Amino acid sequence: MSALSRRDFLALSTSAAAVSLAAPVRAAMGPNDKYDLVIRGGEVLDPSQSLRARRDIGIRWGLIETVQETIPAERALKSIDASGKLVMPGLVDLHCHVYPYGSAIGIPADELVQFQATTTVVSAGDAGVNNLAALRRFIVAQTRARMYAFVHIANNGLSAFPVAELYNIDNAQTEACAMALAENPDFLLGVKVRMSENVIFKHGLEPLKRGIQACEMCGWPAKMMVHIGGVESKELMSQILDLLRPGDVLTHAYSGAPNMSNLFTNIVQEGRLLPAALAAKQRGVLFDVGHGGGSFDFTVAEVAIPGGCTPDTISSDIHVFSGNTPGTPFLPNVMSKFMTLGFTLEQVVAMATTAPAKIINRAPKIGTLQVGAPADVAIMELVEGPVSFVDTRNNKRDGTAQLKPIQTVINGVPFGRPYQAPFAVR
Repeated sequence: MSALSRRDFLALSTSAAAVSLAAPVRAAMGPNDKYDLVIRGGEVLDPSQSLRARRDIGIRWGLIETVQETIPAERALKSIDASGKLVMPGLVDLHCHVYPYGSAIGIPADELVQFQATTTVVSAGDAGVNNLAALRRFIVAQTRARMYAFVHIANNGLSAFPVAELYNIDNAQTEACAMALAENPDFLLGVKVRMSENVIFKHGLEPLKRGIQACEMCGWPAKMMVHIGGVESKELMSQILDLLRPGDVLTHAYSGAPNMSNLFTNIVQEGRLLPAALAAKQRGVLFDVGHGGGSFDFTVAEVAIPGGCTPDTISSDIHVFSGNTPGTPFLPNVMSKFMTLGFTLEQVVAMATTAPAKIINRAPKIGTLQVGAPADVAIMELVEGPVSFVDTRNNKRDGTAQLKPIQTVINGVPFGRPYQAPFAVR
């Protein structure tokens, strides 16, 4: 047989790798093998499987091994009693700030888990090209939560906050940003830009144009995450929407924050939804909540959502400032606000699990409890009874239920008891 050419060899190797990735091999369990952890007795709610029923979940070697009606007690090395609780995929927060020590507003992702039940988090522009490597090497590498990021179009990201990062447009270096994207396709999702007047001053569309250019230069389909709220003018808001591409993310979609002249210039103006907002939604632009400390207004959502601009994802925009505000933008609380706006429990769970997992290109293995997926699990209590919610502009709405985190498991290892020995091998 003639020797394979290098091209033939590479083609065969690539095909084999693709098969391996598509169908990971799991060791079969024998009749006497035990699950490392069983979560028993809970009401499993998994939108990825259209499943809502009482089930036990068996976890082995960091993966979901089985989801079945009952697992015998003797088959579990350790167990968590989830009776009376909801068991759902670990939450995926598409917009948060988790670069402590390197940005001005970041919180350690693992400190958020007990409040958020987040097993996957996305750093929304905390780092620019100048300090991105430190985020990857020193924060991501030692964080139990799974972490991805949008790189900021401004070279230093949010390290200078509260000083605006784009008053000087020279901070937005397109080629440097594109280089960061090109060298980190496994970790980065795209580019973040903040388009508020108090961030970009009078630079109009230029920061966004530079971000899009970096995405298109990098060699893979990078997304934009575009922050709005207090845009300079009504006209500029429509122009921003018109520039966004299918798959790009509009975050703070329901912001009611005014601009520097105290004018309301976001997607709802004078009580009406902008035609450009509906056109963007219909074109495939993704609408993300990004609640934060100043970026969610019930009155905006109550016009935009019936008008056709429903949220694709619910995210927290949690950081050291927003975490201390009356709106309490921890992710389960933000999800609860959208139940108050009329969405079902299944819908809000999907918008914080399967939907963001698809946007970050990690579906079907993240945001799901399917057999073979990493064992990322959120256990919550649905507390029913009167509850009052407040947005970031002091508007109040009364609800009838609230989600509260109880326990979280990442990669098969619980936060808190029962402890695993060795604690982690990943």
